[in-house]
Amino acid sequence: MKRLRSGGGWAAILYTLRMANRVGWWQLWRAMRSKNACKTCALGMGGQAGGMRNEAGHWPEVCKKSLQAMVADMQRGLEPAFFAKYSLAQLRTLSPRELEWCGRLTTPLYAGPDDTHYRVVDWNFAFDRLTRQFHQTKPEQHFFYASGRSSTEAGFLLQLFARLWGTNYVNNCSYYCHQASGVGLGQALGTGTATVTLDDVEKTDCFLLLGGNPASNHPRLMRTLMMIRRNGGEVIVINPMREVGLVNFRVPSDVRSLLFGSPIASLYVQPHIGGDIALLTGVAKELLERGAVDRTFIENATEGFNEFQDRVRRFSWDQLTLAAGVDRATMAQLADRYARARSAVFGWTMGITHHEHGVENVRAIVNLALLRGMVGRPRAGLLPIRGHSNVQAMGSVGVMPSLRQELFDNLQHHLGCELPRSPGLDTMGCMQAAAAGRLRSALCLGGNLYGANPDSQFAQQALEQLDLITYLSTTLNTGHVWGRARETLVLPVLARDEEPQPTTQESMFNYVRLSDGGPRRLPGPLSEVEILTTLADRVLGSSGPVNWNEMSKLCHVREMIARIVPGWQRLAEIDRTRREFTISGRILHTPRFATPTGKAHFAALELPSHPLGERELLLMTVRSEGQFNTVVYEEEDIYRGQERRDVILMNRADIERLGLHPDQRVTVRSATGVMPNILVRPFEVRAGNAVMYFPEANVLVARQVDPQSKTPAFKSVRITIEAVESSTRRSLPVLAAG
Repeated sequence: MKRLRSGGGWAAILYTLRMANRVGWWQLWRAMRSKNACKTCALGMGGQAGGMRNEAGHWPEVCKKSLQAMVADMQRGLEPAFFAKYSLAQLRTLSPRELEWCGRLTTPLYAGPDDTHYRVVDWNFAFDRLTRQFHQTKPEQHFFYASGRSSTEAGFLLQLFARLWGTNYVNNCSYYCHQASGVGLGQALGTGTATVTLDDVEKTDCFLLLGGNPASNHPRLMRTLMMIRRNGGEVIVINPMREVGLVNFRVPSDVRSLLFGSPIASLYVQPHIGGDIALLTGVAKELLERGAVDRTFIENATEGFNEFQDRVRRFSWDQLTLAAGVDRATMAQLADRYARARSAVFGWTMGITHHEHGVENVRAIVNLALLRGMVGRPRAGLLPIRGHSNVQAMGSVGVMPSLRQELFDNLQHHLGCELPRSPGLDTMGCMQAAAAGRLRSALCLGGNLYGANPDSQFAQQALEQLDLITYLSTTLNTGHVWGRARETLVLPVLARDEEPQPTTQESMFNYVRLSDGGPRRLPGPLSEVEILTTLADRVLGSSGPVNWNEMSKLCHVREMIARIVPGWQRLAEIDRTRREFTISGRILHTPRFATPTGKAHFAALELPSHPLGERELLLMTVRSEGQFNTVVYEEEDIYRGQERRDVILMNRADIERLGLHPDQRVTVRSATGVMPNILVRPFEVRAGNAVMYFPEANVLVARQVDPQSKTPAFKSVRITIEAVESSTRRSLPVLAAG
């Protein structure tokens, strides 16, 4: 498959046409134009301004991810005959893509310990089985998990139900993605989210993108990066891989860009995987030696600078360049461009957070921003680029094992009752507790907990120890066939644009959007809120602190959130005014921080060590252009020129050094697992490093986590590669056309 020279462009337009042909042009147009927030990344498209419009009002804003999610939700429904015909063993032969395109779930499914097939059951059976499980277990034997696709209201009700039942075993998918961002920013600034608005980013002088590939994963951000360059600004990309979409991108909604392409990176730096702290420390060392720092800001608005400066000066240039995989001249060039910038925004994704030192990575970014006073003023700041449309709201409204003190106090005061104070468990903590037999059941509000976990074999075994696991889902995924407990319930839910009541979502810019919902496409699925309030009423009753029947009306849920969650007061009037808003207290346009002293904190950091043996490589797992989180919509990755996913991308020098050749079959090993029959493919990745696709390569990823954020190191896996003589790739039968 030939690699493209630009991202986006005509390939994206042709894909849109194919999707329109698949489900009907008018139907897709109407769905994309509806007043609902985008179902994919957290940039904040849609809402009350109408579909295909971002929170700054620009139109048209649409991307391939949005289309893929929309078309998947517009599939025909799966009939009971499908589950009678195809066994669980047969469903296990399907790839993530094939499961996604089987069709929409429309009826509750159940599989017991002796079942070979999923059985179609009615809603009464499902609620009875769930209610019985809660009555037969103790609160500390059950955990609750939420993805980022659910509504703010559903997330709030999930954690409210859990805590009133008596447990803090509540967590969400951020523990496997951006939790390190929240922890690192919280330590440094007292806030765990973006400090900038979309307008700040679009008007900044310099954007530094670290450890991410928005061309594939956040395509709408590419127009913003294009405009920064077009207005004379800098876009500095720091990524071990050279991604074509970050070099040049054709923005389909801009005629000039579509026809001629738009340069994106003005400087592209390729460090080693895990070399970010060394690289950023080198840039800081260069700035300190030049005196190119904001001394006034440092003295008036920060703490810990002297310790930070002493630590930076202690490192030799040889230490820094070796650890980073970047020479001093390149570090100096990066420092030059940053020093010239009048304003700068730092944006990063999971290439920064998916390490055992993810929090330290984030602190290193904050250090560099503080050094020049690039936090606490307009057009400058910090931006964790969230990957899911509402994952930030899950944290905002308490879907976490430990509530912030103010939120805990407000919730307890409002309810007039004592809430559990026992320690909660993060996502990996819950998986380990399940494996140890300490948990008996789990309720998963969306997502694919099995597919998102490192060490796939462990994840399967841990979930198999549960008596009952319940998934609320729109389509089939690998968790439904590989992440089963002794008993498994799969409950079909409505998509965001099918909700019978308006819901809200929070963008990564702290902007709350209102989605209108819409008509259901298929009979059978229920809204997540209806499922949660019905279950809570059966388990807890409505005579206690919460009337769950009343909570089924989302205006009442929003009123409660507005009274309880700091910064969300304006949510109380959104049903009347329809006005979307920025959460108060989060955007930092003045150098006053939410720390005890009101000052930001520098961090004195050590350099992570990643020593490799002669035949070892450091592997990172990545998403493809045709993928959203664990959901694989297309097998090919057109920007990287790959037509399949069973590949390992390597530097040509490493291929030759290890005595391999392109398209050779190899076995990839780590201390955790083995992947046989993988194809070697050359790619522009820093020598000594390699790349494979998530979630398939999770079998290689260890369960060790960052001790501070509990985030696994999906981007830092030590591997060896062995050549195999010959192999035959298994054939993946397609059970139902998409």
